[in-house]
Amino acid sequence: MVDNLLFVVFPYVAVALAVGGTIYRYLTNQFSFTSLSSQFLESDIQFWGSTLWHYGILPTLVIHLAGFAFPRVMAALHGTPETLYLAELAGKILGIMALAGAGALFYRRLSSTKIRVVTTPADWVILTLLIFQVALGLMIAFIYRWGATWFIHTVTPWVVSLVTFQPAPQYVSALPLIPKLHFLNATLLILLFPFTRLVHMITFPTTYLWRSFQLVIWTRRKAS
Repeated sequence: MVDNLLFVVFPYVAVALAVGGTIYRYLTNQFSFTSLSSQFLESDIQFWGSTLWHYGILPTLVIHLAGFAFPRVMAALHGTPETLYLAELAGKILGIMALAGAGALFYRRLSSTKIRVVTTPADWVILTLLIFQVALGLMIAFIYRWGATWFIHTVTPWVVSLVTFQPAPQYVSALPLIPKLHFLNATLLILLFPFTRLVHMITFPTTYLWRSFQLVIWTRRKAS
């Protein structure tokens, strides 16, 4: 019963709230789809924290999604000890980068009076959960290891079973506590997605990838 609640009911509720909440927020307040940047209040820590976070977490998310969508391809890519070792090493490096970035952003909001003023309770919750999520991922990488191989035989079938409405929680319910906390915390982040700044993820300015360079023309008169 507990496994069904945690690994079947909870994911479905989280996704339903995430989708419904995001649509409702867009229809009622689409101008809130922003990260609400506070860069003008402090830029140095923000630059390094944001850079490390994004360059660490975005490739990690892509790799996770590839494990769900293309498990056979991922299995083939990790089919030799050399590629598996390199994948594990890259995952650890990306995870450490993301953790350092999130930690810097948390410290920034904690140490600066100006930043604390514009920080909401939801910001603290999300930052804490993100740090916890990355820390759990690193614990899995260092303690259980070779996740690139057992991931596609446990987590992928579980996610596919949920997507196809044939839930099979047994794929993950027998795993150790740390991986299960990692999955449940990710589900909680999905649930909170439409109620926090995380919604800025779906407003990525893709046109910036192919737009022309911005032309800046100075209009100041030169000193004589």
